Amino acid sequence: MSDDNRSLSATAAVAHCDAAAAWRWIPTLYIAEGLPYFAVNTLTILMYINMGIDKSDMAFLTGWLYLPWVIKPFWSPFIDLFSTKRRWAITMQLLIAVCMACVAFLLPFPFYLTSTLICFWLMAFFSATHDIAADGYYMLALTPHDQAAFVGVRSTFYRVASVLGQGGLVMLAGHLEQTMSSVGRAWSMVFALLSVLFLLMALWHSRMMPPVTSDHAEPGVTARTIVRDFADTFVTFFRRPGIAGALAFMLLYRLPEALCVKFVPVFLVAPREAGGLALTTAQVGWVNGTVGVIALLAGGITGGLAIAAGGLRRWLWPMALSLTLPCALYCWLALVQPDSFLSVNIAIGIEQFGYGFGFTAFMLYLLYFSRGDCATSHYAFCTAFMALGMMLPGMAAGAVFDLLAPLDLLTPPCGERGFFNFFCGVMLCCLPTFVVCSLVHIDPSFGRKKD
Repeated sequence: MSDDNRSLSATAAVAHCDAAAAWRWIPTLYIAEGLPYFAVNTLTILMYINMGIDKSDMAFLTGWLYLPWVIKPFWSPFIDLFSTKRRWAITMQLLIAVCMACVAFLLPFPFYLTSTLICFWLMAFFSATHDIAADGYYMLALTPHDQAAFVGVRSTFYRVASVLGQGGLVMLAGHLEQTMSSVGRAWSMVFALLSVLFLLMALWHSRMMPPVTSDHAEPGVTARTIVRDFADTFVTFFRRPGIAGALAFMLLYRLPEALCVKFVPVFLVAPREAGGLALTTAQVGWVNGTVGVIALLAGGITGGLAIAAGGLRRWLWPMALSLTLPCALYCWLALVQPDSFLSVNIAIGIEQFGYGFGFTAFMLYLLYFSRGDCATSHYAFCTAFMALGMMLPGMAAGAVFDLLAPLDLLTPPCGERGFFNFFCGVMLCCLPTFVVCSLVHIDPSFGRKKD
């Protein structure tokens, strides 16, 4: 490609973006894709708990925030009718910035709970739409060769967003909580910072993401044809062989994690007399957002190498065990309540490595089940059921905690059994994971690297 082509202005349409130019927008685009997800589904948990919201209410209310990711396949086919994917992505970044600014403004007020939940739900909707537009633009702006070359880059920077969202921002919030007189104002500062960041990202991408000539609806595509094609795809998805076992697998394979995700941060910050570990918010940011993310990434890489060597069917059961059995470490933490922060880091690092290793099988199975005609649309349905499998147990986690907490099991040093009983219940919920693994049928050669 000539130097003249490389110097195309931001207003000039290109057939494909060259690799050098792609480095200017891919890293920031996938940070922008990840940060709202972690803000909605991670930051809200600690923020509401630290602001005094009951843990059961928190689990139920924040569970609803998954809904836009569950239902996004229903509106994703329509976005091309109204504008380009590039414009959708930039507009969603601006709207996310507005939502974050509203959260920052509303947190100090007494009515913050209802008002910020509305903002977070809108933020989740805009974020899910941004996912659709950003991934679509990525496919259109790059050649197939460059798409393959940058797949690791986009994944890496999504993980960078995870470190920032679950680690850096939580540690910042913890520092501000200690230095400011109000927890609400501390978190307000965090979301104000995020709002400015997303405003800058939108401005950056408006300059660095060039319009693409193919970024428009296909000729003859109308709302009526989209509805008809969607209905046909929907029907064919539910007529796929083995659909019952596949849906059970998508909904229940991650059941232990779906229950834990709402209560692990609560357990880490809860006072020792309430059965928790009494970590500071900054310490939670470190253990979840740094140690946890690094271990998760290492587990995922190891899982990918294992499947490449032996195939998905060979590794499904070991990965299911890896995903579930390390949850017992939370039982140990709740029972012993160790004073050592190093012990907590090691336990959660092992658990997250096991989860990353086991999650690899889940994502590969979604690809396996989606093969054939309408693979892209069917994969979107699979990811919707994946999100539903996180949403429903997360909403019910508070009720499960309240049900199990009074049971007379082993007594931790503080005498409060709630968290210990809950994590024992999570271990029982590993059984559905094993059951659904027996329901799916996988080609022995799938996932294995060819000689």
